[in-house]
Amino acid sequence: MKQSAFRKAVAGLLGIFILGCILAMTLVIIVDPFFHYHKPLKGFPYLIDNQLSQNPGMAEHMEYDSVILGSSMTVNFQTDRFKELMGLNTIKLSYSGAYPKDQSNIMKIIFDSGHEVKEVFLGIDVITYMGGVDETKYPIPEYLYDDNYLNDIEYVLNKDVILNYILRPMADPDPTNLSNVYASWWTEEYYNKEWVLHNYESPQPVEEKAPAEEYLPGTRENLDVNICPYIEQNPDTKFVVFFPPYSILFWNDVVVGNHLEATLAQYRYLAERLNAYDNVEVYFFPDREDIILDLNNYADYSHYHPRYNRFMAECFADGSTGLVSKEGSKKGKTIDEYLSHMKTIVQNYDFEELLSGE
Repeated sequence: MKQSAFRKAVAGLLGIFILGCILAMTLVIIVDPFFHYHKPLKGFPYLIDNQLSQNPGMAEHMEYDSVILGSSMTVNFQTDRFKELMGLNTIKLSYSGAYPKDQSNIMKIIFDSGHEVKEVFLGIDVITYMGGVDETKYPIPEYLYDDNYLNDIEYVLNKDVILNYILRPMADPDPTNLSNVYASWWTEEYYNKEWVLHNYESPQPVEEKAPAEEYLPGTRENLDVNICPYIEQNPDTKFVVFFPPYSILFWNDVVVGNHLEATLAQYRYLAERLNAYDNVEVYFFPDREDIILDLNNYADYSHYHPRYNRFMAECFADGSTGLVSKEGSKKGKTIDEYLSHMKTIVQNYDFEELLSGE
């Protein structure tokens, strides 16, 4: 008798557990906070702050005709500006610290999703193009990037997903602003010279000069594997590639690290290789003296104020400011002109005075 009662109790608890799992799975599938199965429910206050987990679902199910891709250098673009300036329904799919493989992972989903993609705005950070072709900044949740629904158990029975991405938004609803997702947390007071210099540490000097071709093999391989196939396979999509304007402190790192010629050669290779495609435009912003020489425009050595995201969007719409000219074209400046100017800025700049605080 006691054994029978025990079995019933165990069966009852097991039933409750299974029912709880079914209810949790149903809730996740219906709300789908990572957009893995469907587009957002109308009116639900989605919290969008997880690039690794939410980007693939957004790429698959959101409505858009253009995409912003890149690292944290792209997070402060507002997609409403792209609509206003260029008439594009743009989605932002940034990855902080993105490597070329990160861009490849998301572009595969974008172009396999069936969307008609008019333009891709791709920010390139040269320092990430020296890594391995399979290297990502962070481990990705594979179950959200593949087509295997069997491993979705990690999503539909995920306590963090239920508590932080369904129940918390329901308890404290805040309308989702897709135009400004992933925007950096820095407020106005962080964009000042004193803050930047306080948090900046110059690297250890390197005595041996890096050969000019030092970074080209890795850069070439990353383009071959992770970037160029998507450009070649989608000739009707315009790729707007741009190099962000890091502050002059970035170039101090380059000088102290003794790889100025190698870095400039890497910029040249990337620009020339990509600009050779008919469906690519390249923009060069690193030599903008009005931006890079004023540390009040930055929150650290590389991250610039959102007004410069707005400025770059205006340049893309204008089609001339910052444009790297194609061979035989008189529109824009050649990459050698931009790099010559960049080199002049760096070689003539008094880094010692800046870092001494005088």
